[in-house]
Amino acid sequence: MAARPHDPAARSRLIGTLTALVVLWPLFQAAEVRPGALFDPANLKVIGNFLGGFLPPETGREFLGYLGTATLETLAIATAGMALAFCLAVPLGYLASGAARERPTLNPLTRGLLTILRGIPELVWALVFVRVFGLGPAAGVLALGLTYGGMLAKVYAEILESVDPAPAQALRRSGAGRPLAILYGLLPQASKELASYTVYRWECAIRASVVMGFVGAGGLGQLMDQAMKMLNGGEAASILLTFMMLVLAADALSGLLRKGLDTPPAPRATPFGWRSALLALALPLAILASFRGLNIDFTALFSTDAARSIGEFLGGFFPPDLSAEWLRKVGKGLWETLAISIVGTLLAAVAGLLLALPRPHAPFGVLLNALRSVPELVWATITALAVGLGPFAGALALALHTTGVLGRLYAEALDNTPPTPARALKLAGAPAGLPFLYGTLPAALPQLIAYTLYRWEMNIRMAAILGFVGAGGLGQLLYFELSLFHYAQASTVIAAMLLLSIAVDQASAWLRRRLG
Repeated sequence: MAARPHDPAARSRLIGTLTALVVLWPLFQAAEVRPGALFDPANLKVIGNFLGGFLPPETGREFLGYLGTATLETLAIATAGMALAFCLAVPLGYLASGAARERPTLNPLTRGLLTILRGIPELVWALVFVRVFGLGPAAGVLALGLTYGGMLAKVYAEILESVDPAPAQALRRSGAGRPLAILYGLLPQASKELASYTVYRWECAIRASVVMGFVGAGGLGQLMDQAMKMLNGGEAASILLTFMMLVLAADALSGLLRKGLDTPPAPRATPFGWRSALLALALPLAILASFRGLNIDFTALFSTDAARSIGEFLGGFFPPDLSAEWLRKVGKGLWETLAISIVGTLLAAVAGLLLALPRPHAPFGVLLNALRSVPELVWATITALAVGLGPFAGALALALHTTGVLGRLYAEALDNTPPTPARALKLAGAPAGLPFLYGTLPAALPQLIAYTLYRWEMNIRMAAILGFVGAGGLGQLLYFELSLFHYAQASTVIAAMLLLSIAVDQASAWLRRRLG
């Protein structure tokens, strides 16, 4: 009898699996994972009645008028917020970048400011601005401007530092100043990547503008929050369908714009084609229309009364509450938030990979699009009904939304993997499943891990705010303390969110370097 082949990696896989179980078990405990709650008859009855109320969707003329207005307001908030973010990102990215400098510098002050801006979730900024300026789109625009300004500036600086520095250095040696060296030496090389990332962030801003509506920042989110609180399932269904169509349309438009940026223009007699001219005309018009449609009086934001109001409001946050009892509560919330993010991301990675495997992808692609089109806060509202309030609801909400995101990315990564190793194993008579396991997966694994870790960085920010709808963690603490006007305690929670976000960013970057 022939000896069975020995797998040389079997021992390392076993050790890795046991280590993962030891590490993950406390996190699953902290996330209060209870799969049986999904099949509890009482919970099934509640969720069934809730979902049954979604049918039929509301189609009344008056409501559709409100829905159309809210949809336009959501687009305007995203566009105006991105315009404000861009205005912040350009000077901050210039200061943070070491590109075209005679002496490299880390710019710790500017980079620290960027860390704060992007480390605090936009929903928290929106909640703060709503407390200062009242309900309405102004809070959403300002929140997007700050958070996305920090994100854009960081990425802009990294892109400028990654291109060939030789042209900029030559300009510097010939006596040109740093701004001109960047403008003529670096921007021509980086322009497509900078524009592509900006367009992608606009797509993300549309999703974020809906989420911020849950704290009164206008748009579809505010309409959705009102419908959910009134238990009006028909209206909620119509809003949700509209949002899904809006996100899919934004995805398609964003993809077309990014594809157009990556496609070299055909030779022309004029340096700019009609597409470029149309875009150059449409962009400022869209931004102007967004600000005019929202009717935000920005001069009032810088008035003496506004400054006094902001000063009094922010003054209440200092000094933060550092009492031992409160720090224990914040520590528990921080641990819950970390557990929610990790458990939700892991569940999504498994489900996303399973949905990415079948070919053709068409029916599964529709499911993945539907999953990622529904905001995490809406999923959290539904999962809280299915399993009860607490961190398990948050983990499930993250898992459902992230499955749609990772499933799409995983499918693209697997499709781009060279098929030769898997085909060779099939021709050699390998049993079903082994060609994928040993031929396709090893080549795609670095990309899959990178996507998962990047998504985990985003999920930690979202996990920190899912508590706004009762899904546990730091968000639940923050929502309660702000509702009770306990600003010193809220300040400690916001600081914990920021520190957790920074720690996860650093851990994710370290893991990508080790596993890449």
